[in-house]
Amino acid sequence: MKRVYDFLKEARTYYLATVEGDQPRVRPFGTIALFEDKLYFQTGLVKKVAKQLEENPKFEICAMKGGEWIRVSGEAVLDERPEAQQHMLDEHPNLKNMYSVGDGNTAVYWIKNGVAVISSYTADPVTIEF
Repeated sequence: MKRVYDFLKEARTYYLATVEGDQPRVRPFGTIALFEDKLYFQTGLVKKVAKQLEENPKFEICAMKGGEWIRVSGEAVLDERPEAQQHMLDEHPNLKNMYSVGDGNTAVYWIKNGVAVISSYTADPVTIEF
C-alpha cells in the first residue's frame, strides 16, 4: 500500500472516477494520505462526488508519472472520525482554507478492497492488493 501512496503522492494529481446513474464522472484530485494502515482521500460532502460515492461506493483512480501509470479500484468508506479528518488536513494544509474538522462538510474516505495495477510500456504490470 505504501507504494500506491508514494506513486499518487509523487504524481500530485490523480483522476477519480465514479458513476452517476449510468454516466461515468471523472475529476482531478490531489489529496492522499496514509492513516492507521489505510489509504485515504478527501472531498466535501456538498460535492456531487460524495453523493455519487454514497449511492455507489465503487470507484477507480488513474494517475501517471514519468513513463508509468497506476489504476486503483476499490470501495470508498466514509470515516467520520475527527482524528481521520485532522490527519488529512495535517497532510494537506492547503485544505484548511476550505475545510475544518467537524464542519459537516469534510469527508475523508478509506479504500476498502483496494487493487492497484502499476503499468508501463517497458515492464510487466505490478498488482498490489490492499
